[in-house]
Amino acid sequence: MTNQVVINKRRRLSKDELAVNIVGVVLIGIFALICVIPFYLIIIASFTSETSLIRNGYPLLPSIENFSLDSYKLSLKNPIAILKAYGTTIGVTVVGTFLSVLLATMTGYVLSRKDFPWRNKFAFFYFFTTLFNGGLVPWYLLCVRYLNFKNSFAGLILPLMFSVWNMIIAKSFMSGLPMEITESAKIDGANDLVIFAKLIIPLSKPLLATLSLFSALAYWNDWYNCMLYVTDENKFTLQYYLQRLLGSAEAMRIVAEKSGIALPSIPIESMKMSMTVIATGPIVLLYPFVQRYFVKGLTIGAVKG
Repeated sequence: MTNQVVINKRRRLSKDELAVNIVGVVLIGIFALICVIPFYLIIIASFTSETSLIRNGYPLLPSIENFSLDSYKLSLKNPIAILKAYGTTIGVTVVGTFLSVLLATMTGYVLSRKDFPWRNKFAFFYFFTTLFNGGLVPWYLLCVRYLNFKNSFAGLILPLMFSVWNMIIAKSFMSGLPMEITESAKIDGANDLVIFAKLIIPLSKPLLATLSLFSALAYWNDWYNCMLYVTDENKFTLQYYLQRLLGSAEAMRIVAEKSGIALPSIPIESMKMSMTVIATGPIVLLYPFVQRYFVKGLTIGAVKG
């Protein structure tokens, strides 16, 4: 009799779990659909004529009658410049991501070591910079006059190279690693660099993937530093080049309207969509390779009880 009751309870529990799983899958599916719809609308709108977008708004379904490649023709009118901007952005993203992850993990490891007596004092100076800064004008004068960031790739890499937020994530993750690993390696005669490179780094693959994703997104989407420090068109990043192209097209249309000069219709709205597709395509293709670490990365900085 007792065994029958236990079996019935297990059956009820399995049904409850099945119901919870079904509800969870449905809710997650709806949320995923809501997240995908905006990008889907952007892709459809990028292949839609300007007049249709202005008259009907963003279409939910593609239409052959309103199909147009004018926005892509205008956005890719100078393919050499686009390729140069892609090369600059890819180079800056790769180098910057490597250096950013290296600095964040090294600093986080040092501050996570309980045998480092000054770790709290150093941590205070890092945290202080998240609350206060010197302002844009002193920062710009320092970077241009003294650090020679003007028209230099250093101006695109160094300002984003160290992230206090990434360092905090690295510190929280490495604080959860067993101290016995470090102690046993020291007994065997390993120094701190060997411990970090051969023990800590192999155990921190989820951390490295998460920080790489965060840093790569920051470098890929950055246009502000390029606007501040770069005037050489051969060194424009992709985001700034597209933003500058769109600004020029918008300015031409405004001048033409006010002066009464007849110019061919410039597809400003559809250009915005096509530029979004051009700029986000590669990073969207990269995300599936690191997305399995992303959920882990969301809990890396959580407070452990």
